[in-house]
Amino acid sequence: MTDERDDHAARTLRAARIIAAVAAIPRGRVASYGAIAARAGYPGRARMIGRVLGEAPDRVTLPWHRVLRADGRIGIPPGTRGFREQCRLLKAEGVTVKNGRVPMSAFGLDHDLDRALWGG
Repeated sequence: MTDERDDHAARTLRAARIIAAVAAIPRGRVASYGAIAARAGYPGRARMIGRVLGEAPDRVTLPWHRVLRADGRIGIPPGTRGFREQCRLLKAEGVTVKNGRVPMSAFGLDHDLDRALWGG
């Protein structure tokens, strides 16, 4: 039988690691749910990232808007208030959003500026 305290402690640790990974995304950059999962130590658990972000208390200030699907699409349904807010926040940071999608090759966390400038 699993101890409830162990489950709570494990969930708390997971949330803290995910929140730290999201908080580390610099302004003007984005990362996929999968990349955040891998950076937090939970590779292959992209859906868990969305769940933790959705459950994060309002008092936690996170750059949640910098987390996207792997193909650069916003994960919130188009037309919703959350979708519009995410687009607005990304654009305010200089991130290009067109039809609900961000070009990951230009704004992704692992973007290589030298390669983009010099084609190397």
